[in-house]
Amino acid sequence: MAESNDLSVAPLTIGPCGYVAIVGRPNVGKSTLLNHLLRQKLSITSRKPQTTRHILLGVDTEGDSQIIYVDTPGIHDHARRELNRQMVRSATAVLADVDLILMVTERDVWSEGDDLVLDYLRKLETPCFAVINKIDQMKQKSALLPVIDRLSHLGRFREFYPVAALRSEGLDALRRGICAALPTRPHLFPADQITDQTERFLAAEIIREKLMRRLGDELPHHLGVVIDSYSEGPTVTDISADIIVERAGQKRIVIGTGGEKLRLIGQEARQDIERLIGRQVMLRLWVKVRAGWTDSAAALRRMGYDQG
Repeated sequence: MAESNDLSVAPLTIGPCGYVAIVGRPNVGKSTLLNHLLRQKLSITSRKPQTTRHILLGVDTEGDSQIIYVDTPGIHDHARRELNRQMVRSATAVLADVDLILMVTERDVWSEGDDLVLDYLRKLETPCFAVINKIDQMKQKSALLPVIDRLSHLGRFREFYPVAALRSEGLDALRRGICAALPTRPHLFPADQITDQTERFLAAEIIREKLMRRLGDELPHHLGVVIDSYSEGPTVTDISADIIVERAGQKRIVIGTGGEKLRLIGQEARQDIERLIGRQVMLRLWVKVRAGWTDSAAALRRMGYDQG
């Protein structure tokens, strides 16, 4: 084959490059950690457990290094519904295929949920770092050394990184440690790509984030969002989305008195989607009842949840 003379083809960048899974029990700050490692918001967050439902890739390319973070749903054992069981399957299935695992723990707190995550990690040979999050909430920083000592005696972690993800503290050291642990290989994604997900998917996640932040503690776990249509016009992107609930009473809660709550959720979601895609958005939200959807494998497939 003749050698190409096309000088416009950029050479492959070679350097530290690999997949890094972020795992942990629910609500330890995995998605917040991802967003701050990427230096931009990609994964939705809230104070409620099990906010993350899908595997989400976040690509951080800097110089000759490319770290491909894999944000995962929280691993838990009280998965009564099919949706929760699917989330745990998704989180654990990716662990054997990554180059490095970050197990996120919460300052000086260790629970049965952390033991469950550790049990999964003990079945693997993948290198694992302990990321001790929310250290800014520790009353005495001297309490950190006993935490690290306790984690070191578990025998599973290669390195230990105390961080305060929300404040971006300790993340530079974590990035350096990750790069040192990754293999040297050609980059797997273009330098300007930050995720493998579509704008359509990210728009649905933004809407779900606003729902979780505006509604009560229990209802968000019965909510789903499906983009019905996503059309890019000359100046405006038109999006129609269905908010799926399980009962008529939940529909009334989402809509609110006179539709006020739904309007507020729509305004907040539209503003974030516009920031994401850089153009004006027309967003229409509809609330629909699908009884038992969180416990139906067929319904979950129709709504885009991977049944792996």
